[in-house]
Amino acid sequence: MAIIQTAVLAGGCFWCLEAVFDDLQGVLAVESGYAGGNVPNPGYKAVCTGQTGYAEVVRVEFDSQLLAFADLLRVFFSIHDPTTFNRQGADVGTQYRSAIFYADEVQKQTAEEIIRELSQARLWPNPIVTEVAPLTNYYPAEDYHQEYFANNPGQPYCAAVVAPKVAKFRKQFLERLKK
Repeated sequence: MAIIQTAVLAGGCFWCLEAVFDDLQGVLAVESGYAGGNVPNPGYKAVCTGQTGYAEVVRVEFDSQLLAFADLLRVFFSIHDPTTFNRQGADVGTQYRSAIFYADEVQKQTAEEIIRELSQARLWPNPIVTEVAPLTNYYPAEDYHQEYFANNPGQPYCAAVVAPKVAKFRKQFLERLKK
């Protein structure tokens, strides 16, 4: 019997994260959205100003019997740069920060353990700056952002930024891909 959990993760553009997690075994659903801000029901244009406090996130529903939260986080850390403050590549602003919005104390502790593990491994030349914060609010992004890469693979940003991240993930986690 499936045990469904939800993770809310920010690692730059939500199109990149959604495209990767869609392919990960144990993931049941992925939705692009906004979390961590301070105004009700933000829209994309408002979030892009960097004035709302929201980050672009994905809300990932997964079967924890097939995919542990810790393993989901290991994939998350492999597909973005957790060492750049409020930026991913050319995307700059608080809306592109690296963050884990935890649902409970177990998720918080797991996130902190994975950050310690990866910090000790020294995979990056700079320290991890990923925010670990309680999920106090979440709003789904507009419909046109959902499954954006799947629906727009030839769009220039998708071809130049999203596709290479998806390819890297598929190569690195071949045994974890959905069949």
